[in-house]
Amino acid sequence: MSLHAFDAAIALTAQGDGLWQGHTSPAYANMIGPFGGVTAAQALNAVMQHPRRLGDPVAFTVNFAAALSDGPFLAQARPVRTNRSTQHWSVEIRQGDHAVVTATAVTAVRRETWSAGELPVPQVPRPNDLPAPDGTGRVEWINRYDMRFIDGAFPPAWDGAGASDSRTRLWLRDNPARPLDFTSLTALADVFFPRIWRRRATPVPIGTVSMTVYFHAGAAQLQASGTGYLLGQAQAQAFRNGYFDQAAQLWNEAGELLATSHQVVYYKE
Repeated sequence: MSLHAFDAAIALTAQGDGLWQGHTSPAYANMIGPFGGVTAAQALNAVMQHPRRLGDPVAFTVNFAAALSDGPFLAQARPVRTNRSTQHWSVEIRQGDHAVVTATAVTAVRRETWSAGELPVPQVPRPNDLPAPDGTGRVEWINRYDMRFIDGAFPPAWDGAGASDSRTRLWLRDNPARPLDFTSLTALADVFFPRIWRRRATPVPIGTVSMTVYFHAGAAQLQASGTGYLLGQAQAQAFRNGYFDQAAQLWNEAGELLATSHQVVYYKE
């Protein structure tokens, strides 16, 4: 079987202790540089592949200093503190003499404890009851995902007739389907288009500045989710003076909350 496009995109070649070489992928091309979700996944993969990693990711923050240029890059992952069950990481992606991405991660050995959820899964139609994407994404990376919108879809026209809120709900997964893991879940957390486009239906320039993903599931729970769809929900909380935020949640088909994310995005009039 051929390598899945996502696995090819996040593939890293070891160059030394915690140093990895990767390459941007045309399959995940965006308007400027690659899709930020796959860049975040590449940074996290530098931690996941590190021989000294302890446990699974609990929190991951990636800061986009600049868009990657098409071509190779170096990713450096370094454990800055290792405790009995937790580990703290620093990650940097560089092209030439310049840092284009900085990131931090916390990994941990998860133990069985009392657990409960407080954010109920929305009651929505099932993915097979919704239309499949037509395969004509405005940019290439959109074609790598099966996105079935429930509400809050991409504006059909840039007519300035915005919505009363910025919420979007949809079922989503890799296209073609791929077993879920931490790297693909990280990328899926960034699939939501910018909330300001939903709210204003105006193509203002934007750029994600920082994104954090909190993982509420361990590797076994992600494995049990298999190749199924995830239910995603995203909404902004404020737009002000050139920046807005975006909070998102991702549940599996069993209704388990797998991850939440928060990001801050720059926009220009």
